[in-house]
Amino acid sequence: MDLLKLINKAQKGHTASFELLITKHKQAMYYVSKTILRNDEDCADAIQESVIKAYQNIHKLNEASYFKTWLMRIVMNECYQLIRKQKNILPLDSIMEPSYTQPMSQELEMEEALNLLSNDHRQLLILFYTVGLSIREVGELLDLPENTVKSKMHRAKKKMREFLSENETEEHSWKSGKNF
Repeated sequence: MDLLKLINKAQKGHTASFELLITKHKQAMYYVSKTILRNDEDCADAIQESVIKAYQNIHKLNEASYFKTWLMRIVMNECYQLIRKQKNILPLDSIMEPSYTQPMSQELEMEEALNLLSNDHRQLLILFYTVGLSIREVGELLDLPENTVKSKMHRAKKKMREFLSENETEEHSWKSGKNF
């Protein structure tokens, strides 16, 4: 079914259409929440709250073509809300050193490189490459001009390259320009 038709049906109260929309965007919601929270349990909480708020407020969405951007903004807001609530809580695993008994895989190395970036840079890269938002959509979501998004992405990719090249990972596919 056409995405815009699903959104219009969901705005009229059709629950099954809304469920299909959430199913279609659940991975993007996870990636966005993971860039902010980094903890799967917190991500699940933020996503759950986001789905509830989106369901309650979908009738307020003025332009159906902006559904994904609107939904990702709700997820981001819920993540920041969760951070504000947990500001004074320090989880035990955040102060313990991880011990690696096996060589680090490419995925873990990429995650480590992303974690070394500022929140802004990490968010930009994940929204663009993983979630699949366009430069324009990333700009709208983060309230940034397109040229600012482009320049920040350029700096973020440069930092990723520097970190990964320091760790002898020239074989990564992102160097070819297809990924990071």
